[in-house]
Amino acid sequence: MKLNLLCVGRLTIPYLSDGCGEYTKRLKRYLPLSITEIKEHKTGRKQDLPRIIASEGENLQQRIPKGTFVIALDQQGKNLSSKQLATLMNEHMVRGTSEWVLIIGGPYGLSQDLRQQADLVLSLTELTLTHQMARMLLLEQLYRCCTIIRNEPYHH
Repeated sequence: MKLNLLCVGRLTIPYLSDGCGEYTKRLKRYLPLSITEIKEHKTGRKQDLPRIIASEGENLQQRIPKGTFVIALDQQGKNLSSKQLATLMNEHMVRGTSEWVLIIGGPYGLSQDLRQQADLVLSLTELTLTHQMARMLLLEQLYRCCTIIRNEPYHH
């Protein structure tokens, strides 16, 4: 199974970039991984937010291949433990799912259309995180899933 992260914005904070690089390197030992970044829209006016969220959502939707399992990250999504996420990943591997597409929105979140289109809306935490932090935590959790599936000692 292939993993495909679709992210709004680039990593600009060095320690998060380093962390993402480390977990990307570790994760690629288990599964093919691609990360696609789309341009983050900047605004200073509240009335622009719905337009920006919709525009980013359209850009993300265009990059979702047909027939993939889509996971949208959202604070109001479903909470899964690391073991539950690993079980879900393993079930998809056994079923022959070709690809998981995981979507991380920008600072204003994901469009309602994207959340409705997703096969799973997942929350990493009820806390509010920057989209850059969410990317590093997601990569770490995906790596953790792989070690759980293989019964390796990383997960205690």
